[in-house]
Amino acid sequence: QVQLVESGGGLVQAGGSLRLSCEASGRTFSVSMMGWFRRAPGKVREFVAAISRTGATTDYTDSVKGRFTISRDNTKNTVYLQMNGLKPEDTAVYYCAAKPGFPGRAVARSGYDDWGQGTQVTVSA
Repeated sequence: QVQLVESGGGLVQAGGSLRLSCEASGRTFSVSMMGWFRRAPGKVREFVAAISRTGATTDYTDSVKGRFTISRDNTKNTVYLQMNGLKPEDTAVYYCAAKPGFPGRAVARSGYDDWGQGTQVTVSA
């Protein structure tokens, strides 16, 4: 099991940037696929981005392509989500998630086992 703690959320104006961090504890971070998800008010949780164990492969939902970048530092047990060009529709609670044991270069949009508590991102118009 991987324990996850997100940070870096906050209030930002449209067009601004934020970087979310997710620090993991446990021995399985380096062998875990990692993902970011979000839940906007009144909506279901949705996939945002994923990164493979080695960082070689990434995947993004269409609405954030070209604006968000997922990365990881396995020496720090941390995954990041750099968010640029933020829009009011990006307002949500953002969660990181882990899937230990997923094949090295593969990514997926579902099936994650471990979740953080979430961090609020609010984008004002």
